[in-house]
Parts: sequence; C-alpha cells; structure tokens
Amino acid sequence: MPKFMMTYLGGNPPATPEEGQRHFADYQAWLKTLGSKAVSPANPLKGTVCVLPDGNVAEGNQTGMSGFTIIETDTLEEALEFAKTCPFLTIGGTLEVSELVEMNMS
Repeated sequence: MPKFMMTYLGGNPPATPEEGQRHFADYQAWLKTLGSKAVSPANPLKGTVCVLPDGNVAEGNQTGMSGFTIIETDTLEEALEFAKTCPFLTIGGTLEVSELVEMNMS
C-alpha cells in the first residue's frame, strides 16, 4: 500500500497555553480518525540547519517545514481527504502531500 508524507509548512503558534492545549487535543482527535493508517504520526522538527552547496552550514530552514506525518492509504485522493481535515490548517498552516517512493538499493 502506498505511503504518503504530509509535510507541515508555516502555521501560527498558539497565542496562549490554553489555545495550545485545545489545538493539541484537536490534533490528537484527528490522529485517532487516521487509526492504523498513521504509520508515523506527529513528527515535529526543531534545531534545523542547512548544509549549503559550498559546505557551509546555516541555522534555520529554507522551506518553512515544521514537521511531518506519514500515512498509508490506497490512493493520493484518500491521503488528500485526510489532509483536508487536519487541524494544522486551522492555525494558518499548509500541508504538502507527497507519495513516498521506495528505492531498491540492492
């Protein structure tokens, strides 16, 4: 079954701890709707650095990526339906949905 990565881009951090708790509860409820289709849910990123073509290292990211979730569904359309209900969208974030390609390295 194909796997899809939902990449979290942007979004506005909660203004208050209570708002953060509400968003986290919404996010947990959304993950429950995914059930076993969420094979690697809720992977936030921090401390990102970029290695540049010249070998220099710069702090921060260039894409605005703040995390990802990997789901397993039959089709891209099904993955998109799950993405459209993600609470990350309610805080001004955008989701990129990409099919993961498994490489045979042997």
